[in-house]
Amino acid sequence: MQNNVLILDFGSQYTQLIARRVRELNIFCEIKPYNKLPTDLTEYGAVILSGSPYSVRAEDAPHPDLSEIKGKKPILAICYGAQYLAHFHGGNVAPSNTREYGRARLTTIKNDEPFFYEISESSQVWMSHSDTIKELPTGAVRLASTTDVENAAYRIEGEQTFGIQFHPEVYHTIQGKQVLENFLVHIAGLKQTWTPDAFAETTVNELREKIGNEKVILGLSGGVDSTVAAVLLHKTIGENLHCIFVNNGLLRKNEFTDVLEQYKGMGLNVKGVDASARFLDALAGESDPERKRKIIGRVFIEVFDDESHMVEDAKWLGQGTIYPDVIESVSATGGPSATIKSHHNVGGLPDFMKLKVVEPLKMLFKDEVRRVGASLGIAEERLGRHPFPGPGLAIRILGDITYEKVSILQEVDAIFIDGLRKWGLYDKVWQAGAMLLPVNSVGVMGDERTYEKCVALRAVESTDGMTADWVNLPYEFLQKTSNEIINRVPGVNRVVYDISSKPPATIEWE
Repeated sequence: MQNNVLILDFGSQYTQLIARRVRELNIFCEIKPYNKLPTDLTEYGAVILSGSPYSVRAEDAPHPDLSEIKGKKPILAICYGAQYLAHFHGGNVAPSNTREYGRARLTTIKNDEPFFYEISESSQVWMSHSDTIKELPTGAVRLASTTDVENAAYRIEGEQTFGIQFHPEVYHTIQGKQVLENFLVHIAGLKQTWTPDAFAETTVNELREKIGNEKVILGLSGGVDSTVAAVLLHKTIGENLHCIFVNNGLLRKNEFTDVLEQYKGMGLNVKGVDASARFLDALAGESDPERKRKIIGRVFIEVFDDESHMVEDAKWLGQGTIYPDVIESVSATGGPSATIKSHHNVGGLPDFMKLKVVEPLKMLFKDEVRRVGASLGIAEERLGRHPFPGPGLAIRILGDITYEKVSILQEVDAIFIDGLRKWGLYDKVWQAGAMLLPVNSVGVMGDERTYEKCVALRAVESTDGMTADWVNLPYEFLQKTSNEIINRVPGVNRVVYDISSKPPATIEWE
């Protein structure tokens, strides 16, 4: 029996948050679609069933075979999961008289239950369901209620199976982390041993066994993910790692030369390749965001294929893929989570490219990548760099891509980011950037009427990028930044600030 947690995804928007909260307890977990259960369950010490937008009463509702799990492993069933166990094991699930959504308070808690250790009555929880459990499943004991939900929590006698009709993973459930700890640590008996140092040591050993003495080509972007991946691989194979930093023509202003300079002294074998014309020519006339991503991905791989022939006997392509990339690229047919966007570094390589893929960070969230980087001794300046999308400014220029548009946005972005640094705001922001909108607006400069571009500024705060809130930047800063952009960047006469959160919006505009 291993120390891992299996999270079965029934399509909830909160599934990734469950994983985040489990990881915060220093316990490793994985998300798998409900219809693709691992054949080997021996490595998992507990199972969590997620919520879902479906009703268990619907004909097309997710219906997994839990015969190898229920009664055999500790289970925490959340919302849909709790209703699923009730509906198919002797209970009754029916529509609620009113949709149970939002904040609620526990009104009663069964005494002396380890599941509610240190959880107070009247503790705030977050509800999100339109069905409710009217009758508990066979052998179940009610553990807690709220004012409107009689069966807010239950356990099944003779098993380590628990069901709750609230979401412990969201911040609105004030003691949610304690609920998860009670289940995973005090009931399932899992050890809190998954740390950055432990991950780095384990990963280096696994990579050494997987790669041996073979050569790896890694694409560096200057960002946190690829940098940490490079250091991990360098720690494993040394000079057999060949890093390539590609200028796709969609980087920030002066970023190609600046990043190459920053990598000096890190001991990495880095080669800069300027392929900007190749990318921009391939993107000419294309305005569809998904096709832009795929074009960039295709050209990126073509460049790497060319470079791989210059590294004799290269066998592997290293990538800085992280867990949100993998999660957000799961399609509805491959699992219940809806595809938000494709990632150009997810999905493997074309047949013509004879390199195997190695992704040392693909099970980590962004904040975990930073902690692993710190344990490897990477400078805080590099780890504190804002995330920057792989497709670069291509998905911040809405519509087709031209050299002129890239130049305009680079100048706008530089003013915005430099301003954040000067005002001491950069490290208080998770990610910031500028978007060039596909509209012109009327303006007045001097005595003349103008009809020029509009740009949107965006700054968000987040932990891992799965959810994000817009940052309330000082009015004085926004005023000064807007004035600088309009005065210094020809072709722009209007600046707006994006105050949308994720969800429902995404961080990037495309």
